[in-house]
Amino acid sequence: MNSKKRDFLISISIIFTITLIIILYVNHVLMALFGLNQENFIFLIVPLLILGLALFLSFTNTILKPLFRSDDNLEKSVKETIHELNIPVSTIKMNTQLLEKNVTDEKSVKRLKRIKDASNNLLKLYENMEYNIKKEIDKIDDQEFYLDDMINSSIEKFEDIKKDIEIESLIPNIKLLTDLNGFEKTLDNLISNALKYNSKSNPKVNIFFENNVLSIYNNGEKIDTKNLFIIFDKYFQEDSSKDGFGLGLSMVKEFCDKNKISIKIDTFDNGNQFNLDLKNIIIH
Repeated sequence: MNSKKRDFLISISIIFTITLIIILYVNHVLMALFGLNQENFIFLIVPLLILGLALFLSFTNTILKPLFRSDDNLEKSVKETIHELNIPVSTIKMNTQLLEKNVTDEKSVKRLKRIKDASNNLLKLYENMEYNIKKEIDKIDDQEFYLDDMINSSIEKFEDIKKDIEIESLIPNIKLLTDLNGFEKTLDNLISNALKYNSKSNPKVNIFFENNVLSIYNNGEKIDTKNLFIIFDKYFQEDSSKDGFGLGLSMVKEFCDKNKISIKIDTFDNGNQFNLDLKNIIIH
């Protein structure tokens, strides 16, 4: 247990104990003066409860405010740092693009490409960190967007790594209202997994929409039935030889649960299919 959590629990315990002692003493005085019967029960208990709540909130605000002041300062500092990180990363990316127009030497082109890839990775890390921080300390506003545009954008991200895997997408122009960044990450994780765990002999990914359900199917080894109950757990990997830390599907499940999206898995002899029921976020 870290020191801040320990101090918090100790402080709350002290506040509760002091409040309880005061209320019991006031109750004792009132009982001595008026007694307790059916007629005055409500008139004695309700004021005591209100007094107890007021005292508890007052003590809590006074005692715990300094305890969490450092958290407020840290939150402010992190927000400012994240914001400032975007500037140098964007500058690197912009200047790399300018240099690409004038550089013809093969070695220099390769070096620029490595710099460009690295800056893109940094930019992606910045966006992920900014989103995760906002998710924890701010309210994420829902946005309207079209499902087919989001799917196409996600597929384009994997154009360089999908190799000979065929991706077939049949998505109508459906408007959704939800956390756009969270939904994008969910799609990216599911499509990435569909590519990663695909069949070598007949690689294929199908993405389609039917009866308010978005389905992502891939040819590949059938998920073991016993793992269907734990596949969304953090750090779980059915095939540990694959890259990653086993966090993708746990993030998918967390987002779906939070946004009232039902998710289920269908398994077949030659593949697996993830189904997202989007009825609660579709704009009709």
